[in-house]
Amino acid sequence: MLASAALIALGLWGFSHAGREASAAPAEAQGVRAGSPTQVAADAARVGEADEAEPFSILPPLEQAKADALFDDFEATGETRALYVLRDGKPVFERYAPGFGPDTKLISWSMAKSITAVLIGFLVADGQLALDGPAPVAAWQRSGDPRGAITLRHLLHMSAGLEHVENGDPIWQGDTVEMLFGDAAPDMAGFAEAKPAVARPGELFNYSSATSVILADILADTLTPSKNADARRQAVREFIDGRLIEPLGMTSLTPEFDARGTMIGGSIMHATARDYAKFGEFLRNHGVVEGQRLLPESWMRFMLAPSANDAGYGGHIWLNRPRPAGANAALWPDEGPNDLFAAIGHQGQYIIVSPSQRLTIVRLGITRDDQFPELRRRLAALQAAL
Repeated sequence: MLASAALIALGLWGFSHAGREASAAPAEAQGVRAGSPTQVAADAARVGEADEAEPFSILPPLEQAKADALFDDFEATGETRALYVLRDGKPVFERYAPGFGPDTKLISWSMAKSITAVLIGFLVADGQLALDGPAPVAAWQRSGDPRGAITLRHLLHMSAGLEHVENGDPIWQGDTVEMLFGDAAPDMAGFAEAKPAVARPGELFNYSSATSVILADILADTLTPSKNADARRQAVREFIDGRLIEPLGMTSLTPEFDARGTMIGGSIMHATARDYAKFGEFLRNHGVVEGQRLLPESWMRFMLAPSANDAGYGGHIWLNRPRPAGANAALWPDEGPNDLFAAIGHQGQYIIVSPSQRLTIVRLGITRDDQFPELRRRLAALQAAL
């Protein structure tokens, strides 16, 4: 009941996922992360601390009205805390809710998954991991264990075949809540990696925040042989600093870790809207920053190619493609460009990238499940108008 108590205390009961009615993206739990003094709702506590920021816009009136509409109708779309739009890498619109500003760090929720995918891509490019080789998870290497056939590709496509319930009914009975806030929280990867196989690798799509934690565990194990939590955290932080934060200038990016030193790679990172946009621009430019290629083009092609079991999902990122029957669209495939893609997080966190329009849009805020259709409609209208 630890998870439910945390959720009740914070008054945060809304979950959403791409397969449920009136939802735009997969769910993650909310609350105080076990094993850390950091509150994942700390962004709410920052209200009033940020300097007031005057809205900036060089958009024509019609386009600006569509952007402002995301702030002006709280009942329809929830609370938009930050909206930042880049065209050709230059800001054309920036606005924050009262109490928030350019220096306010806001939680990523599942947008973290796309960052984790890029970090794995660096190690594949370095030759330290293989996309189609067996995932180096010690618990799966026993003779006859079907999980030994799981590859990084399967994990990144959410098709590993592991047992996982992203959203429980009631919610505290879901695996994600148990992993983030329950007894499994001190060793999230151990919990995720102990799950049995319920399907062959590559057989079905099952969105899983635990899968991203497995990838984060592989990341740490590849970077250091140490099992010491501090050593694991330090190795991952230094890798992120050198390969992502410093080259991209994402100085506010703050990943969270469990008590074992495993990054919570599917759910909990913090950054400013401007720094999330830098990550979006990095993807829009296919891994190139200021003329220097940091991520191979082959990895970007992998991330942005439809997965076999869900064309709306690539390598830990959402694509503007039709999804299988019964699964709601994460984006707007009937309206937007075919090359549009997005990192999407619980409660309406978005990094939307439209390469053909040379656009990156970051929207951060708090949106309920029942408000997602309207939020998605207005984001689609904004993207189309730009």
